[in-house]
Order: sequence, then C-alpha cells, then structure tokens
Amino acid sequence: MMLPLNASEAAVSTFLLVGIPGLEGVHIWISIPICLMYLMAILGNCTILFVIRTEPSLHEPMYHFLPMLALSDLGLSFSSLPTMLRIFLFNTIEISADACIAQEFFIHGFTEMESSVLLIMSFDRFVAIRNPLRYSSILTSSRVLHIGLAFAFKSILLVLPLPFTLKRLKYCNKCLLSHSFCLHQDVMKLACSDNRVNFYYGLFVALCMMSDSMLIAVFYVFILKTVLGVASHGEWLKALNTCVSHTCAVLIFYVPNITLAIMHRLPKHVSPLAMILIADAFLLVPPLMNPILYCVKTQQIRVKVLEKLENLGLKSK
Repeated sequence: MMLPLNASEAAVSTFLLVGIPGLEGVHIWISIPICLMYLMAILGNCTILFVIRTEPSLHEPMYHFLPMLALSDLGLSFSSLPTMLRIFLFNTIEISADACIAQEFFIHGFTEMESSVLLIMSFDRFVAIRNPLRYSSILTSSRVLHIGLAFAFKSILLVLPLPFTLKRLKYCNKCLLSHSFCLHQDVMKLACSDNRVNFYYGLFVALCMMSDSMLIAVFYVFILKTVLGVASHGEWLKALNTCVSHTCAVLIFYVPNITLAIMHRLPKHVSPLAMILIADAFLLVPPLMNPILYCVKTQQIRVKVLEKLENLGLKSK
C-alpha cells in the first residue's frame, strides 16, 4: 500500500483505459451489442419512469421504489457510456485524470444508491408479507419519499471523499487502468505516493455495501419464516412470487459486484480478461435486466406498458 515517490518520475495527468485485450481488431463489432444493451437499458428504465409517472393507479408506495431503481440504473449507464463507446467505436483510450476521478465518483455513487434501493425494496417486501393489513399505514407515500431521499443523501456522502482522496495522490509512470471506465480501487493502484487512506476508506465503502446485502439476506430470512408459517401451500407460493423480481435484481447486482471486489483484492490469481468481463457485466446487465424483470413479473406494470404501446400504435395509424 505504501509506494515510494521518486522526484525524478514524471507526473501522470492522463490515464489509459482498455477494451477487451486480444480483440482490439474487432472492437467495432463488439460495440454493436454494447450499444444495443445501453439503448435497451435506457429505453427500458425511461419506460418504467414514464409509465409510473403518468398512471395514477401506480401512484402507490409499492411502486415508488421502482423509479428510484430506474434512476440508479440510468445513472450507472450514463456514467460508463461515454468512455466505453469511445473505446469500442473510436479506439480512443485516453482519459484525463480529472475526468477519470469524476467518472469514478458517479459510478460508485450510483452503485451505492442502487444497493440502498435494493435494501429498501427488501424491507418493503418484508412489511408487505409480515403485516399486509398495516402495509399502507406503515409505508405511506410521504414516508417512502423521505426514506428514498435519506438513502440517496447517505449514498452521496459515503462516496464523496473518494475523488478527494484520489486527487491528493501522485501518479508517476504507470497510467494503464484495468477497465473501460474508472473505478476507485483501480485508479489508486497507479499511485506512487502513500495510498493507505484510499485503501482503508475504499474497504469501508465496500463493507457498507456488503452490509446492505447482509441486511437483505436477513429480511429474506424473516420473509421465509413468515411465509412458511402460512397454512395454505398456494398462499405461501403466491407470497414468494411477489419477491421473485426483487430476488433476481439482487442477484444480478450483487454477484458481479462482490466478485469484482474480490478480484481486485486478489489480482495475482485472476485473469485480466475475466476481471474485465465481470466489470462490464456489472455495469451493463443490471440496468438492462431490471426493467425487463419488473415488466414481466409485475402484472400491473406489464398491463400499463402494453396499453401505452397499443395507444402509440393506434396514434401512429
């Protein structure tokens, strides 16, 4: 963690990103599915926002969390989109240190925000199954709004020190990053000055996110305990079915996230290609899959989306 600083070493003001090593010649073809995934993710999350905003029947507490999740996904997409498209479309791998640090802040900020939203949604499912008769009185619209704002504020405060701790470091000679975008743990490894503060604070942020996943697991233990206490087999199947979308969203988000965190702390035992693919999946897959999951598994949203599409089709005729 402590790196010697040689005064004769030139300071680095530009970092180099990577695409997929060994496949540089076909980056233009790889850009096609990446562009499609980004387009579908942005379209899907904007559709969720539009439908919930324009449909009064969806202005209920249980549907207020989906716009929060959609905004987090859009933030993740727009944070990583510029550098990934520059690399795969134009083979432009340079990024200034300031732009890299700014991108790192937004990626980690929206990642932490999505983790918080998934935690809130698990609490929502817990309350809905544990106290269905009191659900509306416990999670009112104003209370949901206040919870969402509090967690968003917490996410920003948690990652706010990251760019400042990176900015104070000295970067000499080494400038090649490991991904198509900037991550805190990746940038700090290039420093030739003491980066212990970055290491420990980055570990603290990672542990905070891990605590979110552990709390989600605790809520699901309580949910299972409650559901298994229901006498009717059909009723507990119906109750568990309401958690399917959220469970899939949790797995899609946390599995690559935790895997990537472990890979960065054990770099000698990990293939660079595997690390790149996991990182790309972490930023591409959740924003793409979350709207699909909730449209497929949530009947009210699915019906309203289909109605909107039918109305657009009729208007075009």
